[in-house]
Order: sequence, then structure tokens, then C-alpha cells
Amino acid sequence: MTKPTLPFAEFIILIAILFSLIAFGTDAMLPAFPEIAEDLQLGDVNQAQLVLSSFVLGTGVGQLLTGPISDAFGRKPIITAGILVFIAACVMAYMVKSLEMMLLARFIQGLGISAPRTVTMAMVRDLFAGRMMARVMSIAMAIFVVVPAVAPYVGQLLFLNYGWRSIYIAFILFSLIGLVWLNVRQPETLVPEKRRPFRAAKFLSAFQQVIANRSVVTYTAVLSLGFGGLFSYLTSAQQVFVDTFDKGTAFPAYFAMIALISGAAGFLNAALVVRLGMRTLATFAFGLQLSAASLMAAILFFQLVPDALIFPVFVSWSIIVFFMAGLTFGNLNALAMEPMGHIAGMASAIIGASATVLAMLIAVPVGLAFNGSALPLTLGVAISAAVAFALMLSNPKDAQEQVAPRTDAPD
Repeated sequence: MTKPTLPFAEFIILIAILFSLIAFGTDAMLPAFPEIAEDLQLGDVNQAQLVLSSFVLGTGVGQLLTGPISDAFGRKPIITAGILVFIAACVMAYMVKSLEMMLLARFIQGLGISAPRTVTMAMVRDLFAGRMMARVMSIAMAIFVVVPAVAPYVGQLLFLNYGWRSIYIAFILFSLIGLVWLNVRQPETLVPEKRRPFRAAKFLSAFQQVIANRSVVTYTAVLSLGFGGLFSYLTSAQQVFVDTFDKGTAFPAYFAMIALISGAAGFLNAALVVRLGMRTLATFAFGLQLSAASLMAAILFFQLVPDALIFPVFVSWSIIVFFMAGLTFGNLNALAMEPMGHIAGMASAIIGASATVLAMLIAVPVGLAFNGSALPLTLGVAISAAVAFALMLSNPKDAQEQVAPRTDAPD
């Protein structure tokens, strides 16, 4: 293994910041949905959810480009270019006056921010493998959870005082922190002799290698279902808290509490993954997710608890949703990437793009199905978890998880 020249702790924090650009770009917008709908004169407030969906969709499509290009030109230049595209699209979004142009700007933001999301994963894969990679990702995700915890607070504070468009100024400032830190402190992880020219034939070859590997396909499908459940929650959360439970401006406080408590999952996963393995932890997490979501749906449908207890039960379930994410996403990414170390950038792009786009096909209908109740959300999460759990049980253990770091990392 070639270790990063940054101290390990600083490397982890930098990785967490680069990953968190997507979370900030997503979660800070949640409290502003009603104001966006009013300002852009939307007939249905549910349409404001598309501001989130178009952003996430852009990240999925963008990954198909940024990952392979980073294999050819290195990790740092592509992350840098992506952040600059994101900043330019934030300026565009600040000025638009229609929903259509807003969705276009958000889609372009997603295209740009896909670079930190995908290429940073490849950068970690350059340096670590197997359970060690999962451990690195778990620690980074545990730190990363602070951003989704405070993002709605920041978004609400900004739009209440300066209007919802000021949120885009915060996006620019936060992205500049990651941009400067990366370029000043972190060396390139993909040395020139390890780079692969960007050619359509090579991308097609990488795609064929990914889809020919049953284990990779299965873990990508499971990742899609996991993301689908989480994105369903994110698209519906503001309306459930505000419209269903009448929590108004308290929504960011509840969201922060849920995210911070759930952040312990990252540390728990980091502590257990080397001993128990990625597959075991992810399978357990989806089983628990299925049980909790099914119970929550039954409680809502059959009115099994008094009205006064419905909200505390829903918050408890929400913590489980986020906690399970900490036991699945890092592990599933590592499991899917494990056989693909020789084409890390392209594989990361294909896996990440596929998972994100498929997840949005789940999340958008669930979000638009909001009818004043949390039942469509809980059913969506339950169905996603059920299919994911079945796939985890059906996937053969066709590869030994690596415990040791990589030996083929770039010098």
C-alpha cells in the first residue's frame, strides 16, 4: 500500500468534506421547498421536490464521465474541474426565474459535484482495498454526517434572513473550502504510469467487465435500493415533518438530531467491519431496515398506537433509516469495487451512476405520492429494503474479502 502523505486523520477529514458537498447541496434545500414553490409559482408544492431530484440525477449522469476521465488525467484535476462547474451552476441557479431553468441549473450542479463524489471514491481505492477501504469510508462517513445534520439549519437560517437563493452562496463558499484544501494539501494518488487513456472502447470494456461480474451487479443493485430508500426519505422529509406532523421551523432541529445520532453507525461499522466483514454487516442492516419499515407502515395503516405517540415513533424509525445507511453504503461500495481495482475510476463511475439513477427511479414516485401521510414513504422504504435483503441473501460468496490493504497501489 502507498499511504497518503497527508496525516491519516487529515486525509479522512478531507475525504469527508469532498463527499459532503453532495449532502450539503441536497439537505440545505429541504426547508426551503415551500418558499421555492411560492417564488417559482408552482401549482403543486410536491413539484419543489424536483429541485432535489434533478440535482441527484445530475450526479448520477456525471459519474459516467468524471470517473473514466480521472483514470486518464488523474484524480485532482477532475475533482477541481467538477467543483468549478458546480460553482458556475450555483451562480446560474441564483439568477433563474422559472422551474425549468432551476431544474437545469440543479442538474448541471449535479454533473459538476459528481466529480468529488466519484473520483474521491477512486482516490480512496487507489490507496486502500477490502475491509481497510470500508474502514476508511466508515470513518469518513461518520464525520460526513455532521454536514447533513447542520445543512437544513443553515438553509433555514439563510432563506429566513436573506431569501432561499442565498443558499447557493453558501454552496459556493463551502465548495471552495474543499477545492483549496485538495489542491494545497493532497498529492495526486494516480501516478502517470498507472493512468489509462480515455477511449470509448476501454469504457465499453470496463462496462462489460462490470456487468459480467455477478457479484458487482448484485451489490450495485443493492446499493441502488439502499439509496432509493434514503432518497425517498429525503424528498419526503420536509413535507412529512411540516405538513403531516405540523413541526414547521422545528424540522431542521429534528433532522439534525436524527443525523447526529445516526452518525454513530459509521464508527460502529469501522470498529466491526474488519472482524465481521462487509457482507455480514450490510445484510444485517437491510434485515433490520425491512423489519423497522414494515412495522412503521403497519402502525400508520392500522393506527396501532395513539396519535400522541405517532410522531415519536416516526422519529425513532427515521433514526433507524439513517443508522442503517451507515452500515450499508460504505460496505456496499467497497464490495462492488473490490474486483475492479484495475479500472477503479471507470468502475466507480459505472457503479455510482447506475446506483444513483436507479435510486431516483424509486425516490421520485415515492416523493410525488405524498398525500399528507407518511405511509407512502414507509412503504417505499420497506419494499426497497425487502428486495435488497433478498439480493444480499441470494448473492454467492464468490470472492474473499480482503483484510489487508492493497499491494498494487500506485507508488
